[in-house]
Amino acid sequence: MAEEALSTQVIFEGRILKLRVDTVRTSDGRQTTREVIEHAACIVVIAVDADDNILLVRQYRRAIDKELLEIPAGGIDKGENAEAAVIREMREETGFRPQKVERLGGFYSTPGYCNEYLYLYLATDLTHDPLSAEDTAGIEVVRVPVAQVPELINSGKIEDAKSVAGLLIYLEYRKNH
Repeated sequence: MAEEALSTQVIFEGRILKLRVDTVRTSDGRQTTREVIEHAACIVVIAVDADDNILLVRQYRRAIDKELLEIPAGGIDKGENAEAAVIREMREETGFRPQKVERLGGFYSTPGYCNEYLYLYLATDLTHDPLSAEDTAGIEVVRVPVAQVPELINSGKIEDAKSVAGLLIYLEYRKNH
């Protein structure tokens, strides 16, 4: 079922992504093109405090011109492992350092046109330990009781895919542990 790559042309290469157009031969012999965004792997975090609240972040997203309520997330810096990225991103986005970090799984964000993989982690035993970062100035931390998460998803108040997927995986994990 794999497609045969015939050629690749890089259209744009920026700070966080690369856009390329691949010419491919499909399994039925047709020749067509695929537009592909290359994006480094990232981490996404379900952060749970001592009072059984999930820490979400509200932030403006230029691509859709609105604020979203999301789980903390971010890139993995060159030379950094995923767990270290979880701790750094938590400190930058929420002001808390998790003392316990556990991998819950992972998933592709938008595999129809992007290769970004998201590593999902659970962060607990949170201690206040903020870390300043230039791109986190407009982030607001929102604490939500775990019991309210399904309604926030069903009502559309949480509507980005990584947050919906991560939170649903966490709720299932919670039932089994």
